[in-house]
Amino acid sequence: MDRSRPLARRPLVTLLTAAALAASGLTALTSAARAADADLARNGGFESALDGWTCTAGAVVGAPVRSGSAALKATPAGADNARCAQTVTVRPDSQYTLSGYVRGTYVYLGASGTGTTDVSTWAQSAPDWQRLTTTFRTGPATTRVTLYTHGWYGTGAYHADDISLTGPSGETGQPPAVPGGLTTGSVTSTGVTLSWSPVPGATGYAVYRDGTRVRTVTGTSTTVTGLTPSTAYAFQVAALNDAGESARSATVTATTAERPDGGGSGDLPQHALVGYLHASFANGSGYTRLADVPDSWDVIDLAFGEPTSVTSGDIRFERCPVSECPNVESDTEFKAAVKAKQAAGKKVLISIGGQNGQVQLTTTAARDKFVSSVSAIIDEYGLDGLDIDFEGHSLSLNADDTDFKNPKTPVVVNLISAVKSLKAKYGDDFVLTMAPETFFVQLGYQYYGTGKWGGQDPRAGAYLPVIHALRDDLTLLHVQDYNSGPIMGLDNQYHSMGGADFHIAMTDMLLTGFPVAGDAANVFPPLRPDQVAIGMPASVNAGNGHVSPAEVNKALNCLTKKTDCGSYATHGTWPELRGLMTWSINWDRFANWEFQKNFDAYFG
Repeated sequence: MDRSRPLARRPLVTLLTAAALAASGLTALTSAARAADADLARNGGFESALDGWTCTAGAVVGAPVRSGSAALKATPAGADNARCAQTVTVRPDSQYTLSGYVRGTYVYLGASGTGTTDVSTWAQSAPDWQRLTTTFRTGPATTRVTLYTHGWYGTGAYHADDISLTGPSGETGQPPAVPGGLTTGSVTSTGVTLSWSPVPGATGYAVYRDGTRVRTVTGTSTTVTGLTPSTAYAFQVAALNDAGESARSATVTATTAERPDGGGSGDLPQHALVGYLHASFANGSGYTRLADVPDSWDVIDLAFGEPTSVTSGDIRFERCPVSECPNVESDTEFKAAVKAKQAAGKKVLISIGGQNGQVQLTTTAARDKFVSSVSAIIDEYGLDGLDIDFEGHSLSLNADDTDFKNPKTPVVVNLISAVKSLKAKYGDDFVLTMAPETFFVQLGYQYYGTGKWGGQDPRAGAYLPVIHALRDDLTLLHVQDYNSGPIMGLDNQYHSMGGADFHIAMTDMLLTGFPVAGDAANVFPPLRPDQVAIGMPASVNAGNGHVSPAEVNKALNCLTKKTDCGSYATHGTWPELRGLMTWSINWDRFANWEFQKNFDAYFG
């Protein structure tokens, strides 16, 4: 959140380190395809949408096309080269020809995982359809090869059509046997642990929940998360190999535990209004006394507690001085206002961070100081809990930190530990909220940390391990859907601020879950709808991305009623969505309480 000025712009992500433009030249076909050869590429003409393809920024279009009625259009943007790929089964030690037609500038077609020399070919400039072709031989143990096409950074959209891989069909054999011994282990309010017996020849296992495939794993155990408390679920598992999928196992059932008070609603109303109160500073919006905040606001985040230095962990909350805020109340009046709000059923939290409050818990000493200093603030003012509003460079991931479920980076691990300590100290009534930016959460669908090959911004998706580790303690997550660059949604399209579409797509990702960095075997599980509020600027003065009340209502209608959804198709309907968060109460007062009045009118 921006404390010093109405508008704030921050870059979305640093560009990937430029790789050398190295590609093989055009390779002529050396012989005609043998009669036994087949086209192994699935849906190479894109006539069945993107079936068989995984694309970071691709869509099927009706024009221009090289043949048929469809072709691929993919647009590189930022650090994404718009790669589309599919993996096919091949025969070891065999010759293959890869070909396809492309349009655009710097368009690549290639194959990886060949077991010999991976190949690619490219068109530097193709204003009309140009055929690319190359050949390769598989290694003696190679049974799967990945075909791909991509563009280049900043060069605009490219098109591809009629991609084929000609060669002998792979020896697929038979699917594996049905797994046995499926049992349930530990059961929490939001997760169930499963285990089963290994199947000879299986390369992985598909896990089903109530008949729907929810994940693929390589081992013989997993924990299915993102479940609803006090709910019965049925589970099955199937074994996988290159030949396909076995029949499903016998069904086991489990009922999740009741919701723990600490991770529940925090005694919030069914639909809550959350806002930040400028308690330590003034800006163009003016100072608002806590006692003057209307009763419509259910959660009031005091902005901000800040560290004495970036790495000290020593958090201080300094109330706005009279010289800056002439109408500021005394400490005695402020503490009395906190008690009055609590008596009226409201929650008052200390928010740590903000735009200027960089917090990096690099050591266990800083972690412990964070716990003691935040506790001192909570105790002095009698607050209900903590809001984590880490921005800027507070959180980033080390290069070897690639699994959000098992983080290694000290600033992440120590933050998780510190919050768990605070939760343990204050018990089930402790209210925990978080206000990350989209850069640190939804961007994780495309990028996580520095990436497999390095060069990405290490902050990308860095909040995901924190949210995941604390999901059972989390009262509310309200991502800042503002001051954001375009973010790719689950429809693999980029969504930008300024309308209901952005809020719908970003919130759908939280409530549906998503593969991190595009890895289908590494899925960030969905949050409960009662844990999620949508973060919006209160007015045009408050931040980039403000939307009118009409657009706010469209977003709420789509997510809670599946009406007014526009072009984005949500993956569910969530009438239990908790509500809205805004930056800020002060800016809403400046705008004659437009945000609050619309919330009250919508939810009654």
